[in-house]
Amino acid sequence: MDLILKYFPELTGRQQEQFAALKPLYEDWNAKINVISRKDMDNFYEHHVLHSLAIAKVQPFKTMAEILDVGTGGGFPGIPLAIMFPHSNFYLIDSIGKKIKVVQSVIEQLGLTNVRAEQIRAEQVKGDYDFVVSRAVASLTEFSGWVRGKVSDIHYHKLHNGILYLKGGDLTEELAPFKKKVQTWDIADFFEEPYFETKKVVYLKMN
Repeated sequence: MDLILKYFPELTGRQQEQFAALKPLYEDWNAKINVISRKDMDNFYEHHVLHSLAIAKVQPFKTMAEILDVGTGGGFPGIPLAIMFPHSNFYLIDSIGKKIKVVQSVIEQLGLTNVRAEQIRAEQVKGDYDFVVSRAVASLTEFSGWVRGKVSDIHYHKLHNGILYLKGGDLTEELAPFKKKVQTWDIADFFEEPYFETKKVVYLKMN
C-alpha cells in the first residue's frame, strides 16, 4: 500500500481501504485457484496493482467514461483502475470462467458498484466504449481486430478513444504497421522501481 500512496497520494480514505483489501482477497483466492503466480504474490502491489495504474498516469478517465477490460484474468488492469476512477464504468471480460468467478467475488467484497465482470469473448461484446484496456493478451494487430467496432467515435478525453495496452520489451516490429496511430510511454518515467524498466503503456487510436 505504501507503494500506491507514493505515486497516488491523493487517494481518499475509501480508496485506500479498497486497495489495502486487495492483497488479502487475492491471497485467499490464490489458495483455491491459481489466479496469480504464487511467486508473484510477494510483489503483488508492484507487479499487478501499480502496473495496472500506469494507465491512470497516461489517461485519467472522466466521469461516466465506459472502459472495457479484455482478457482481464484475475481483474487486471480493470479492478485497480475501477478503484482509482469510481465515477467511470468498467466491464471486465475473460473467456475463462474460474477467473471471472474470482473477479466477481473481489468486486462484491470491495463494494465496487462501477464494475461488472462476465465470461465472454471480446468478439461477442456489444456496445461502444471510450477505451479498451488490457495487459498483453495478444499481439496488438490481433487484439485490435478483436475490439474493432466497439470503440465509440465520440471523444471527450485528452486522447482520442482507443486501446490502452500494457506491454514490455522491444515493440518496434509489432507497432510498425500502425505508424502514426500508435504512441508509447515508458512506465519507468512514472514509477522508479526496476521492474518497470522495459514496460510500456501503448496507445492505439481507433477512430
